[in-house]
Amino acid sequence: MPELVITPVSSKADRAAFVDLAYRLNASDRNWVPNLRSEEISKFTPGKNPFFEHARVQLFLARRDGRLVGRISAHIDELALAQPAEQGMGPGTGNWGAIEAEDAQVAHALIAAAESWLRAQGMTRVLAPMNLSVWEEPGIQVRGHDHAPMVMMAHHNAAYQGWIESQGYARVKTLYTFDIDVRRQYPPLIQRIIASGEKNARIVIRQADPRHFERDAGIICDILNDAWSDNWGFVPFTPEEIAYTGKALKPLVHGELIRIAEYDGEPVAFMMTLPDLNGIQMKVNKRNGKPSILGLIKLLLWLRKPSPADMRVPLMGVRKKLQSSRLASQLAFMMIEYIRRSAETKFKATRAEIGWILEDNQGMVAIAEAIDSKINREYAIYDKAL
Repeated sequence: MPELVITPVSSKADRAAFVDLAYRLNASDRNWVPNLRSEEISKFTPGKNPFFEHARVQLFLARRDGRLVGRISAHIDELALAQPAEQGMGPGTGNWGAIEAEDAQVAHALIAAAESWLRAQGMTRVLAPMNLSVWEEPGIQVRGHDHAPMVMMAHHNAAYQGWIESQGYARVKTLYTFDIDVRRQYPPLIQRIIASGEKNARIVIRQADPRHFERDAGIICDILNDAWSDNWGFVPFTPEEIAYTGKALKPLVHGELIRIAEYDGEPVAFMMTLPDLNGIQMKVNKRNGKPSILGLIKLLLWLRKPSPADMRVPLMGVRKKLQSSRLASQLAFMMIEYIRRSAETKFKATRAEIGWILEDNQGMVAIAEAIDSKINREYAIYDKAL
């Protein structure tokens, strides 16, 4: 049998090979979205992605007879180590992610290499996959392979689930995405809740202001870190990560699609919605992540006026002091409805996706079900003692 060799990424050329391998291994999957290669390079480069400022990261490549056949990242987030163990992360917990492999043998060897590195770094447990941060692409896809993911969501080879589970990994969490027809009116009860909120002078649902992008991004992040701080898997979002993510998302920001709820003048909740960049990327990006000149022009024109465009809701949150209150649900339904109206009328959207949502986040699952959305994809997160 040809020799399989696992080596650490140690050069710029290795890092480029690490990124490029994903395009080759997924080229035949019509539902895999080729993100811009420049963004993928940035994601895995120290000094560009601020995740590296609070994490130790080692990338690995697998070669069989000198030919690249797989990749994986192993990483330890210092901010995650400082979290309470009962919230999923905590002391001694490392991660691996970004796995791509030609076959089970390659996947098993890569996972073993990542585990060995984490063990050598003093970790006693692995929580995986994470690519790279919990805020980016957590989990491995286990349902919904028959359709393409929306922006900032991952799509994986269906075989990966079995390859991971065969290595002694037990599922600890399932993440859901919910699909909804934005053209449908919500049930009468939800409409009455929204109408009641509109009569309440203490409630203001305002649009994010692109002219004050940094101000509103700061407000959203402050609410986010407060709202999610008790959630399983929570790791604080740093100011540097806010700036990095904000810069990447700014071309997709439209005030009508990002709402901030104020109560008695205080920002207490938000909902962020993005036009589905993946839809246009699948049309204009080559399978290597490098659009042609014509493709780039089409992409830039679409970004200026993304219509028609379906939508994804990647983030929403309500300050902890209001959670589990009737007001929290009311604010959520109001923001959802206002964004739904804009998505349908201005952006000609027909469907939207909400997620990911933790399986045991009862409040968010209840809201998703109340507006008649249905689970369309699932991602699994596993752990294993080292």
